[in-house]
Amino acid sequence: MTTLDGKVALLTGASSGIGLATAQALVAEGCRVVAVARSADALAALAATAPDLITTIRADVSDAGTAQRLVDEALEAHGRLDIVLPNAGIYVGGDLVEASAADIAALVATNVTGVMTLVRAALPVLIAQGSGDVLVTSSVSGHQDIEWEPVYSASKHAVQSFVHTVRRQVAETGVRVGAIAPGVVLNPLWGFEHGSPEEAARIAEGTGIRSSDVADAIVFMLTRPSHVVVRDLVLLPTGQPI
Repeated sequence: MTTLDGKVALLTGASSGIGLATAQALVAEGCRVVAVARSADALAALAATAPDLITTIRADVSDAGTAQRLVDEALEAHGRLDIVLPNAGIYVGGDLVEASAADIAALVATNVTGVMTLVRAALPVLIAQGSGDVLVTSSVSGHQDIEWEPVYSASKHAVQSFVHTVRRQVAETGVRVGAIAPGVVLNPLWGFEHGSPEEAARIAEGTGIRSSDVADAIVFMLTRPSHVVVRDLVLLPTGQPI
């Protein structure tokens, strides 16, 4: 296993759901986390849980100019960068004709451009040191065409293509590139509070997984020996028929 103790991770979308659970899981491994999100209050609450290991940056990754600032501030705070986790994302579902042009543009700016620009800004640092991990939060929707969410599904297909092609570009540099692709995650985005009876019922019937389940899988991917890369990990509830 590769230890995460003392490593520095840059994590977007860190204030809730998968991002929050991942920040907590990384801290438990001794990792220093630069947590990025739009909510100052949520970031402050997260930082208070581990002030020695968590630093925060309030930013919106849909702004393409943000990426380089995030990398620069992470390096300024810690002097190194080992793990990049483009996790921030938004959702647009339903029939395409019901989605506004503004909603489509916002989703692409966050889910696609936000991922690409952050990885682009971080790669020179990782390549120069000959090591590091880029682990993107994707979705099972990036592996299958899901008709009730064409905009979201298309964004995750773009992410999958990006991960696979960039991984091949840097394959001989020592930098690992992969994606975690969850199915139904029972988090506040979908109206489920952690520890609630509704969450427990869905877990019992096998129709949802917790954000912490995804975070555990992310830690697994990051702690593989340095000569091993998990390019794709699809994580589904046992009862999700997809």
